[in-house]
This record gives sequence, C-alpha cells and structure tokens, in this order.
Amino acid sequence: MSFPAQNLAEAASQPPAQNLVQSVDWLAIAPPTITAVVGLVVLVADLFVADRRKPLLGWVSVAGLAASALMLLPLVNGDRSAFCLAGDPGLCSYTADTFTLAVQFLVLGGALLTALLSVTAVKDADRGLPEGEFWFLLLSSAAGAALLPASRDLATLIVALEVASLPAFALVGLRRGDRRSSEAALKFFLSSVTATAVSLLGVSFVYASTGTLYLTQVAERIQHVDGQLTTLAQTGVVLTLVGFAFKTAAVPFHFWVPDTYVGAPLPIAAYLSVVGKAVGFSGLVLVTVVALPSYADAWGPALAALAALTMTVGNVGALRQQGTRAYSAVRLLAWSSVGQAGYLLVPIAAAAYSDDPEGAVGSTVAYALMYAAVNLGAFAVAAVVGRRSLNRVADYRGLYASNPLTALLLAFFLLCLAGLPPGVIGLFAKVTVFSAAVDAGLGWLAVVMAVNVVIALFYYLQWTAQLFRTPEEATAGHRLPAPLTAAISLTAVLAVALSGAPQLILRFADTALF
Repeated sequence: MSFPAQNLAEAASQPPAQNLVQSVDWLAIAPPTITAVVGLVVLVADLFVADRRKPLLGWVSVAGLAASALMLLPLVNGDRSAFCLAGDPGLCSYTADTFTLAVQFLVLGGALLTALLSVTAVKDADRGLPEGEFWFLLLSSAAGAALLPASRDLATLIVALEVASLPAFALVGLRRGDRRSSEAALKFFLSSVTATAVSLLGVSFVYASTGTLYLTQVAERIQHVDGQLTTLAQTGVVLTLVGFAFKTAAVPFHFWVPDTYVGAPLPIAAYLSVVGKAVGFSGLVLVTVVALPSYADAWGPALAALAALTMTVGNVGALRQQGTRAYSAVRLLAWSSVGQAGYLLVPIAAAAYSDDPEGAVGSTVAYALMYAAVNLGAFAVAAVVGRRSLNRVADYRGLYASNPLTALLLAFFLLCLAGLPPGVIGLFAKVTVFSAAVDAGLGWLAVVMAVNVVIALFYYLQWTAQLFRTPEEATAGHRLPAPLTAAISLTAVLAVALSGAPQLILRFADTALF
C-alpha cells in the first residue's frame, strides 16, 4: 500500500476527535503570539489616537517586541512543543528547540532595532508613512518570521513564510507618492510571488508522494516512495529548494535586492537584510537537513554551487559601486548582503557531506547572529547620514571630523563584516564557516570563499578610509535623535561584547540544534 493510502487508512481508523485535538503550550508560542497581538492592538488604537499622539504607537511596538524577546528566556535549556497530535505527541507543528530560540532571538532582536530606527524615520517622513499601518505591518511580518523557525510541518512553514513576506511588500512601497518606492515594491512582490508559487507546487508534490506534512515523517517516508511516485517526489524536492533559494536572495534570484533596498525606507532595508535572510535560511535549513536528508546528494552540490555563485556576484557587485552615485552606500550594503548570503549558504551545503550536519548548520546560525548585529549597526549609521544627504559613499568622507564616535563605530562594523581585527567576531565567524567547508571535503568552495573575502576587503576598507579623510568642506555634526542613538548603542555593545567573548555565538557550531 502506498504512503498516501496508508495514511488515509490510519486516519480513518482513529476516532474523529483524536485527529482534531492538539495540545497547546502557551509559553512555547508566546514570542510570536505577543508580537501578533501587539500588532493588532496598534492597528485598532490607530483609529482612536489623535495625530499628535501617533508617535506613541511606535513606542508601544518597541515595547511589544522587547517583551516578545524577553519571553525567550524561560524557554532556554528546554525543548518545548505545541500543536502536537493527541495520538502521537512526537508529531508537532511547533517546536521551541535551540535552533528555534537562536533564530527567534535574531528575528525579534532585529525587528526591535528596526523599530527603533523606524521611530525616527516615520517622524522624518512627516506623514509620508502612515503610522498605524506601518507598525502593524512591521509587527505582523516579525510575528511570521518568529513563527517560521519553530515550524515542523510544511503547511505551517509555508504559512509562516507568507505571513513574514506579505507585510514586507507593503512596507517597501508604503511611502506615499514615491515612485522609486513603488517600483521597488513591485520588483520585490513579483519575485516573492514567483518563489511562493514554486514552493507551494513543490510542497504539494512532496505531500502527494509521502502522504504527510510533518517534516520528520517526510524524512522517513520519502526514502521509500512508491516507484510510480518517485519522479513526483524528486520534482517536489527540486521545486521546494528553488522556491527557498528565491527567499534567500541567492544568485540568480537576487535581482530584486539592490533596487528594493534603495526604494524602501532605510529601516525596512535593514530589516530585509537581516530578518528577511533569517526567514529564508531557517526555512532552507528545515527543508534540507530535517525533511530531506536522504536527498543530500542532490541539494548538497546545488547549494554549494549557489554559495560560490552568490558570494562572487554579490562581492563583485559591491566592488563596482561608484561612491558619488546617489544611494551608493545603500547599494553597496545591498550587494554586500548578497555576498554574505553566499557565506551563509556554505555550511548548509557542507551539511550534505558532513557526518555532523547539525554542527555544520550551527555555523550558519553563528554567522547569521554576527552578521545581524554588525549589519544593523551599519544601517543605523547610514540612517544618521541619510537624514542630510543622498547616502552616497562620498557623503561619509570626513565623518570622523564631525561625528568621531559614530565614525569609529561604523568603521568597527565594516571591519567586522570584512573579518578584520578589531572586528574579532567577524573573523571568527568566517573561520567557522571556512572550517565547515573544509571539514566536509569542499576544499574548492573554501578557496572560492577565501578569494571573495579578499575582494570584500577592498570595498569595506575603501569605505572605512573615507571616514577618516579630510572633509572637502567644513560640516556640522549629525544630530542623533534618541531612538537612533539607542539603536547604534545596542548594536555597538552587542558587536563589542561578541568580539570580546565570541564563544557566546560560536558555541552554536558545536551544539545539537534539533
């Protein structure tokens, strides 16, 4: 009997109530739930709050995200699950394990810093950004992004992916009367809708061939698919991986990134560069390592090739940016994020060849946490400079003369991204990723990564040098509003702390994540 027929027979033999009743662990699901509830509260409150009090909505959103992040603390050192089948408690749709908590910390922390940046951006827009809608969309996207790493069935995974993505489309194009913003939103929307359609088709094929949506059952059953369904299963695997490659902005599915980052409000560009990547990569990890380990001989080489192509195209694109072009600093960060996506793909590809795939995936988690902290810091400084200029790289010339501390922090963030001291955490994170490739026998990929690190050094150091050059004309210091100061301070403290104690995140490379 084939698996779909067997699954239906088993379901029919059980009492209807047993199929429907599922357990709920409210503490386990608290982080995404609180974020979603606060989003609804902000949307409703927007109807009744006077215009002069609308800034309070931003601070309520910041408080809600902070509360959601704090709810991760009771979940540490204990795997918890929710929405488990009554007849089989081992089959759950939501699991709060080490992998989930690490990615949720990244997502909620990134959303919190984005909210701090947005408080100033919304005020500067002078009603160009509708406040109630903006905060509701940001919180909704963050709730979906926090749900995704905990998803342990394909249906929840796809729903979480779309809850995270759909509000992001609107956030990119939310600025009223901004043609560049509308164009960016359209490109982002078309690419993401294509990815969703491909993913859904792939998931439907996998379900049709295995008869289950639970990732652990898919991993077991897809190895023994009926001969008539083998081609269907293989097609489903390929389409699912292609769909998630879109979400991670891997080359050749990266074309939307530069224009989207430039057209979006700067805090949303920062959000997409960190939280958007966390969503794509956590979904890719769950699909490959958890659901499809038996197809490692197929997705391993494919992801290795994508990693090499992505890091090369991203770094060469960043290298070609002209410093005098409008928004060249944002474009450089956009192309840099594509290159960083290539580094993040390396350990996932290595998991296909490794005897310890969880350790290889842990390197991706460690690198993502480092990248999130320093990249959000770079975007925070870009938000400061962008308040008075078109955010060209040339606009950063002489920043040390007018804002010494801000310039030093940006230099530190860029050195972390480059992997140079004193950005020790950036260096260690790159070594961890490099080691994952070497240990898996992917020497050629390690060589490609080393070459790309050298390419990236050039444009990161070139930008850093601009900060300390003599300014062409005397400029006044940039005024730092309190929310921007808080965002820069938080990222700086986190980056410095991680450089002083890199084991705080590098331990994930040796931890059992699932």
